[in-house]
Amino acid sequence: MPVFLFPGQGAQYSGMGMDLYEADTSDTLGIRSLFDEASDILGSPVTGLLTADDETLKRTDVSQVAITAASLAATLALKARGITPTACAGFSLGEYPALAVAGVISFRDAIFLTKERGRVMQEACASLSASGMAAGMAAVLGLSPGAIDRVLATLAIPNLYAANYNSPLQTVISGTSEAIEAAEPAFKEAGARRIVRLKVAGPFHSPLMAEAGTAFGAILDGVSFADPVVPLFSNVTGGRVADGAEAKKLAVAHISNPVRWTDEEAAISALMGESFDCVETGPGKVLTGLWTDSKRSGTCKPYAEYLN
Repeated sequence: MPVFLFPGQGAQYSGMGMDLYEADTSDTLGIRSLFDEASDILGSPVTGLLTADDETLKRTDVSQVAITAASLAATLALKARGITPTACAGFSLGEYPALAVAGVISFRDAIFLTKERGRVMQEACASLSASGMAAGMAAVLGLSPGAIDRVLATLAIPNLYAANYNSPLQTVISGTSEAIEAAEPAFKEAGARRIVRLKVAGPFHSPLMAEAGTAFGAILDGVSFADPVVPLFSNVTGGRVADGAEAKKLAVAHISNPVRWTDEEAAISALMGESFDCVETGPGKVLTGLWTDSKRSGTCKPYAEYLN
């Protein structure tokens, strides 16, 4: 059985998951029921989000729930082929379908929580903007995570943070636009090939999102978290989640702490050994690319390759 890896924001595209929905005409796989339930939670057809234009899908309060629905649909399609996970991990937003597939929360709660998470994060971004604070994220290419940390520690620029440790040569920083701009020369001097500004709504996975974390914590109070039924890994710690109580605690910290994906990949490899497969269970091929870049043991492929 493979490890299921669930993608995060940025993997979305118009029409994602719709091929699975349209193929499940008699609801044999449960994908139509899943989308009906998602529509009930949203108060409008989830298919409308999945087929939205690219500009709409960039909105945090749209993309999060849409990607989750598409990822859970992919899970059901794989299950119908007898493919179930031996472990689960998700990148950023992807932790929510991972939590559901690992048995920590229900599929319904995964849809509900990503809807609410997207909402409070979008509101926090709007609040920052209204206060006059322009903020966002940028990918620093060509430097190791350690080099990124050393540059940040040396600069000590306020409101600038490492947000996503994606691969040995790709780290995303998060902060105010002014702070990111001020740091660019130092990253280039340290050997960065490029610094690419990302088209995102705000400074995700940084302390600047603390307001969203507080709001989301109150929402999480009403949701039950069980212990994982298969090994589950955390972005916040980079390691394995012990139980449901820890998973709920980490869900709050997750909004304002960095994604330690390189550590997570290493922990998965250590658990699984030399020969295993990972399935990118959701839209896009971002995680497949990061796994390849990290030169980890095992292989990673998009879920569609398992359905052909």
